Amino acid sequence: MAAGTILTGGHLDFVADGVGNETALARIMALVGEARRYRAPVQQLVDRVAAWFVPAVMLAAVAAWLVWTFGLGRPEQGLEALLAVLLVACPCALGLATPMSLVVGIGAGARAGVLVRNAGALEKLARAEVVMLDKTGTLTRGRPEIRTIEPAPGVTETELLRLAAAVERFSRHPLARAVTRAAERAGVVPPEAADFTEYPGGGVSGTVAGETIFIGNPAWLVRRSFACGEPQTAAPDASVIAVMRGGECAGFLLAADELRPDAAASVAALRASGLTPVLLTGDREAAAQSVAKRLGIEDVRAGMLPEEKYRAVQTSRARGAVTAMVGDGVNDAAALAAADVGIAMGGGADVAAENAGIVLPGGDVAALLRARRLGRAVGRNIRENLFFAFFYNLLMIPLAAGVFYGILGWMFHPVLGSLAMSLSSVSVIGNALRLRRVKL
Repeated sequence: MAAGTILTGGHLDFVADGVGNETALARIMALVGEARRYRAPVQQLVDRVAAWFVPAVMLAAVAAWLVWTFGLGRPEQGLEALLAVLLVACPCALGLATPMSLVVGIGAGARAGVLVRNAGALEKLARAEVVMLDKTGTLTRGRPEIRTIEPAPGVTETELLRLAAAVERFSRHPLARAVTRAAERAGVVPPEAADFTEYPGGGVSGTVAGETIFIGNPAWLVRRSFACGEPQTAAPDASVIAVMRGGECAGFLLAADELRPDAAASVAALRASGLTPVLLTGDREAAAQSVAKRLGIEDVRAGMLPEEKYRAVQTSRARGAVTAMVGDGVNDAAALAAADVGIAMGGGADVAAENAGIVLPGGDVAALLRARRLGRAVGRNIRENLFFAFFYNLLMIPLAAGVFYGILGWMFHPVLGSLAMSLSSVSVIGNALRLRRVKL
């Protein structure tokens, strides 16, 4: 079995034939680590301003004091100007502009079924140009059912189900669960299996009654030098599970998974919002094309291994496109980490959620639209807050320094400066709180 496999019941006896960097999980996590090393942190405008704002205010205050005290010979006004500039300058408003919007926005998202694990993911999602979508569990319900059983000559349907269920019962993959459910419905009791191994993005293997059994998609089996062919049953939208026994094809199981009810409308809405959808799946070409046609997705990549999904995301980013990745399985973890913003569907593998900046607990594609609208609303709110903070300081600092004394005929008292500073912070907080009422 692969490291990281979860035992949901019963007991387990095993011998470790691969440890450390030799395990399948370690290879996937190595890709995740590589992606994280190249992820750039979000740089907010306020961070760029912080380096010069405080020194600039200090210089402005000293300059005002020098001009009034020595240039104009009015030391009292010079002291007032010095204190007023120091009090009226409001780094508080600048400091609150971004975090207040993010905190309120994240809370609004949680109420709308969007959990934000990385605040920077919201800003990136608002600017995303490409969204790469996994198929099973993301666009489909993630609960496929076996529709057709096609045994090879000399093999019965019951025997084919027994072999497949014996090995697949150790896996948590949706297709594996479909096989075990089909066996249960048929009243088939699977025999004991040993030496279970799971190959992410490919299939599983095990030993039943002394015979080596490989189960997986035909393309993966061909890469392992098995000549399994294709099923005779015409089912373009079905996922094909080939069963190999002792190097010979024992038959095929065809599983169909229903699209999520909101998938077509959500994909159309994503495209209308400026996103280019791309379908990434480990499933065969025919099944992928069938789903893509119904959803109106033109760019389809089928038969992809976890490494290939990872490289597809990297390639998209290398072309300069801000890329989002949506998935729910272990196979998607590296791609989620490599994307500008990774989005995990609720109910999927823990490792997928761990490497995503945004989690959609409800598992519906429509929540992705809500997340994008939230990201845009938060970004707009941050810009408004920064405008308020900058406009306030650009206006009030010269006023406090006495630049407009010749026009107004009065000095800005330090007490008014402290009051104005408080009001600027209140304005930023009040504007951020408007996000609680944003319609997602």
